[in-house]
Amino acid sequence: MPVSFWCILVAGLLPYAATLIAKSRKDFDNSNPRQWLAHLEGFRARAHAAQLNSFEAFPFFAAAVLVAHARGAQQHTVDMLAIAFIVARVLYLAMYVANLAALRSLAWLIGLICVVSLFLVG
Repeated sequence: MPVSFWCILVAGLLPYAATLIAKSRKDFDNSNPRQWLAHLEGFRARAHAAQLNSFEAFPFFAAAVLVAHARGAQQHTVDMLAIAFIVARVLYLAMYVANLAALRSLAWLIGLICVVSLFLVG
């Protein structure tokens, strides 16, 4: 299986890393998690926002990898763009939690460029 397909799996699981950060308090209310999450502040609130954005970014990325593959793009190029997307999204998550907004936006932009590039390489 190509590396880029494994990257789809990683991208699908990445939001849950942010989930763990957001919900890493002893008073987490699993019986009413959405209401509990709505009252978070600081890095946990930012981790929750990063989780939501990661879920939003996932379908576009997965579709881009599959389109590039279906259109016969060079596998090495697809794999490298997929890896770059994952690295950008990990940095995005870290920068979001650390409250480094400019760097977070740069990481987001790099991820978006990777996705668009995946559509174009085919």
